[in-house]
Amino acid sequence: MKALLVVDVQNDFCPGGALPVPEGDAVVPVINRLIPYFGNIILTQDWHPAGHWSFASAHPGKKPFETIQLSYGEQVLWPDHCVQGTPGADFHPELDTTRAQLIIRKGFRKEIDSYSAFYENDKQTTTGLAGYLKERGITTLYVVGLAADFCVKWSALDGRRLGFDVYVVTDATRGIDTNGSLARAWEEMKAAGVHLITSDEVVRQTEPVA
Repeated sequence: MKALLVVDVQNDFCPGGALPVPEGDAVVPVINRLIPYFGNIILTQDWHPAGHWSFASAHPGKKPFETIQLSYGEQVLWPDHCVQGTPGADFHPELDTTRAQLIIRKGFRKEIDSYSAFYENDKQTTTGLAGYLKERGITTLYVVGLAADFCVKWSALDGRRLGFDVYVVTDATRGIDTNGSLARAWEEMKAAGVHLITSDEVVRQTEPVA
């Protein structure tokens, strides 16, 4: 059984947001086109408290995109984004969320960031997604959303590590691409056995769900 995992398609990651992914909003119509082909749809939502430790503003003298060492390793510092209850944390208004069965909120612990849909950045604190998928009998994941070189990549890699068959729909994601991070992300995913596929291929290979 398969599921569509829609990662962080939120206002702050789209043009005009606090941490915009270039052309981030371009994924929305592609994802909406895919939704009818999946009976299981899961959304993730970045959901930070104010003053989250991944925010550069929480570290005097630091600027966005600098890195620091936290207890769980290296952390990129970001502009304040996806703060709980703010419009920036909302899903993109044109994203079709009506058929989503589960929303995984991540990054809500102030002291630790969370890129992956499965784990926080310590690689130990789970979100519960793996258990949900296994209880539902879901073995194959199609991952879409934002950003390809961070939350999409880590979700795909962790999915493989946990034994799922993982596809990333390449035209349904976009990257931040800091210092070549996007090219590295594609190579890391391929090396881990993640399949790269286009939305046209998904549509050709599957039937719409009644």
